[in-house]
Amino acid sequence: MLKILTLAGGVAGAVALSQFPEFSQQYLQRLSGAVDELRTQVVAFDTLATAAGITREEALAELDGSTFQSGLQAHFGEQVHRYERLSADYTALRQAEPLQRLAQLWRFNDPDLAQRTWDDFRPAVPVTTDGLICAGIGFAGGWLALTLLFGLLMRPFRRFA
Repeated sequence: MLKILTLAGGVAGAVALSQFPEFSQQYLQRLSGAVDELRTQVVAFDTLATAAGITREEALAELDGSTFQSGLQAHFGEQVHRYERLSADYTALRQAEPLQRLAQLWRFNDPDLAQRTWDDFRPAVPVTTDGLICAGIGFAGGWLALTLLFGLLMRPFRRFA
């Protein structure tokens, strides 16, 4: 019975992880769009700061005072930070092959982009080499996880046998 369950865990892991290459491709496309949009905003802000003869940091510091100005300061500060973070993630993921992206899961760290990608994602049969390799890794991971879990759960009962 345990062998069947661990096999089922392996199959579930294979099915789930085989979808990663396509999901990562769709996330990368959304990430590219987000970086392009944020770049437009950051460049416009930097251009205004330069025209005023100040740096980005000085411009952000000047946006303090009234509630409205403090709101602008927080907004632009967050936009600049998000642009820098997403731009670094995009550069790293764009240069990586799908299997290399699997080793960089921390770069899929924007909850909004990940959720919107997941909402539009439709599973497909993995026909690429990357999809099949991910399926194999998923199978091994699912099988191993359930084997270890059942081994731990059954350990107290083996002492009495």
